[in-house]
Amino acid sequence: MDIRNSIKNIISNPVGFLLHNSGIKQTIAKNTFWLALAEGITRFLKLFLIIYVARILGVTEYGKFTFALAFVTLFAIFSDFGISRITIREFSRGKEKEKEFPFLLSLKILLGIGTLFLILIVSFFITLDPVIRGVIWILGIYTIITSFSSIIYAFFQARQKMEYEAWGLIIQAIIVTGAGFFVLFNFPSVKNLSLSYLFASLITLIFILFLFNFKIYKLKLSFNKKIWQNYLAISWPLALIGVFSAIYNQTDSIMMGYWGQITETGWYNAAYKIMGVTLIPAGLIGASFYPVLSKLFKESKEKLQNAWNYYMDATIFLTIPLVIGGIALAPRIIDFVYDPRYNPSILAFQILIITGGIMILSNPFNTTLVIWNYQRKVFWVVLSGAIVNVVLNLILIPQYSLYGAAFTTLITVFLIFFLSLRLTLKLTSIKPLNWKSFLTFINSLIASIPMYFVIIRPSVYNANVFLSVFLGIITYGIFFFIFKTIIGKLKLCKNSI
Repeated sequence: MDIRNSIKNIISNPVGFLLHNSGIKQTIAKNTFWLALAEGITRFLKLFLIIYVARILGVTEYGKFTFALAFVTLFAIFSDFGISRITIREFSRGKEKEKEFPFLLSLKILLGIGTLFLILIVSFFITLDPVIRGVIWILGIYTIITSFSSIIYAFFQARQKMEYEAWGLIIQAIIVTGAGFFVLFNFPSVKNLSLSYLFASLITLIFILFLFNFKIYKLKLSFNKKIWQNYLAISWPLALIGVFSAIYNQTDSIMMGYWGQITETGWYNAAYKIMGVTLIPAGLIGASFYPVLSKLFKESKEKLQNAWNYYMDATIFLTIPLVIGGIALAPRIIDFVYDPRYNPSILAFQILIITGGIMILSNPFNTTLVIWNYQRKVFWVVLSGAIVNVVLNLILIPQYSLYGAAFTTLITVFLIFFLSLRLTLKLTSIKPLNWKSFLTFINSLIASIPMYFVIIRPSVYNANVFLSVFLGIITYGIFFFIFKTIIGKLKLCKNSI
């Protein structure tokens, strides 16, 4: 009945359904829709752009760009310091906290200026190439501007008004794609490409500030050291989590670039970019559930557990076919997206798609620990992962290059998943290892078997990649819901005996 009523509500009042919050399920569905729309459009446009960047500029020049972007991303977390995530958590629990927002805006500006100076200074030590250094400076400014936008998006998420965030993301993607293609076809260079990213971020920030000021909250800046200290005292574990997460996500590219493996960096990031696209659905689900779970934490432990179960089931439903299908179709995907020059990316992508699956499964546990205010515990988990990552990269990259980097990332992510699961079991009332999630896992695994045999058939495998993926999704969906129906009937029979 819930599904039928939801469909009726969408048909009878689509504007109300997509712009107003009227219940937990509807709010999650509405926010997921807007984030899915934004992520779908932005990821598609940016992937489309990156494909042409990789083809037109070539592996080595593309490697320079990804090296510079990885470097500035490593420092970007200092411009946020975990403030945005804490803002979502605190503001979603009560509107009275919103009066502190002007103080957070001023804090973000100060953090951004400090981070930019740090990027400029360290850039002189990371590379002797003046072109790469110039790209780092441009992308550094772009990253700081994008990070400042995140505090506005955090306010939108706290109010569960993701439609505003969606429009900001879509506009930025359209501008960066348009400007990027203009540069590629008229003035192709990594420096000019970086300038197109900077231009897009500036225009988007102006739009977001205008929208926020007139539709949500009057913009103003205020300074209060006590409030800054309060938020920083809560957020510093998240900031360090971000730092060490960036280390195990970006240090491989930085190490390869520092050691002169620029071409290998291009191959590795070609695989990493596609893996990142596969994480979109999980990111959308997580962003929609986070404010809801934060709110239910104070209201009802029973409702919180039920909402978390939905979160975990959705995560499992996505992860299993993603990993199996990604491994099977890896050669076709790399060949379709890039060209034969990127064939060395295939094995790296197969390793990274497993990594992506484990990352998706880790998200519910990390979210739970943050909601329970155990971000300091999460910090130690991520720190452990970062240390292991750096050590293994130092050992494996010199000998195995991008494949050593991919395998290191896999080991790191698995360690973080194991430790996060253990802490969730030990420190929270959430019961992650329940019968419902186990059945979803088995159901998903069984449904993936016919999907696998469908997509490896020569007639499907050698077809257009989008068609192969589409047929795989359809096959998986049909068998998943068939097995789910069978399991449901078996439960009814068992209960009637």
